[in-house]
Amino acid sequence: MPRILLLTRYTRMGASSRLRTLQYVPYLQAAGFEVEVASFFDEAYLETLYSGRRNRLGSVKYFVGRISELLSSRRAEAIWLEKEALPWVPWPIERLMWPRNVPVVSDYDDAIFHYYDIHRSALVRRFLGRKIDGVMARSAIVFAGNDYLAERARAAGARRVELVPTVVDMQAYQHRPIPSKDGKPRIGWIGTPVTWAQYGQPMLPFLKDLLARHDAVFRAVGAGKPPDPLVNFEFPDWSEAHEVELIQGMDIGIMPLEDSPFARGKCGYKLIQYMACGLPVVASPVGVNSKLVTHGENGFLASTEAEWRAAIERLLSDPELRRRMGAAGRAKVESDYSIQTYGPKVAGMFASL
Repeated sequence: MPRILLLTRYTRMGASSRLRTLQYVPYLQAAGFEVEVASFFDEAYLETLYSGRRNRLGSVKYFVGRISELLSSRRAEAIWLEKEALPWVPWPIERLMWPRNVPVVSDYDDAIFHYYDIHRSALVRRFLGRKIDGVMARSAIVFAGNDYLAERARAAGARRVELVPTVVDMQAYQHRPIPSKDGKPRIGWIGTPVTWAQYGQPMLPFLKDLLARHDAVFRAVGAGKPPDPLVNFEFPDWSEAHEVELIQGMDIGIMPLEDSPFARGKCGYKLIQYMACGLPVVASPVGVNSKLVTHGENGFLASTEAEWRAAIERLLSDPELRRRMGAAGRAKVESDYSIQTYGPKVAGMFASL
């Protein structure tokens, strides 16, 4: 039985690893592969990261573990690598750790290369700026979550680039609305404390006014608890077991982004989750968001505060519009962004190696 060594960034607690690689394991096994999973970081690291604390000395053990995995990877027929093997290690050093005769499939759902090539430190830009390009060029296949990432891989000299969007399991993401106990409509967002601070908090001033005038509630899943209570806001903790029902309890899903190089590499996972649950969406027209959202059909694209306010208010005041847009969004995810569609495709790509 051919063996794939799956080198993920995180455990299932990390959305990128859970969605980009781990949910494909059953499809690979069904296709006759044996899959061994080894994550770089553990759950303790993620818990520390989301709490805002860092322990750089404690990270040494993660590098030791990954180097050990790379040295033993020669027994595998293929390696599936999420992003890079050794974060913040220059490519000439990482390359020495790669097995020579084992094909590597590298996977990207973020513009991780911008961590390096537009870093404020000239030393980082010099020694790591082209690091991910090296990984891409050395890979047998690059899985790119969107066109922006695929273009970078091709420019880097990747031999084969496959567009593999971030997808969800349609059996888990059912269109089963959960009415609120208070009868108030809910605008929703899901993510981490880091992304909430970056994209959610800047919207608070106008959201507070909008919620008060429409007697609505904002649900921020996984954002962490604010230092002071906010009227008309709720901040439930994220968990894999409950994330779907928390989304099913929303009426509108939003995904604000800033128009930055890194944001253009995002794969729109929030939007895909909302749409899979039958929610209409409002999103910034940045990167893949403009491909996921057909303005006026399954949601609205909004750039300015006035556009955001108008889009949300229109959806709050028109339940039938919410229903119609939500149905269109779910149909799109079902055909183009589901594991049921891409599971067999990805297994076939590995078989082609």
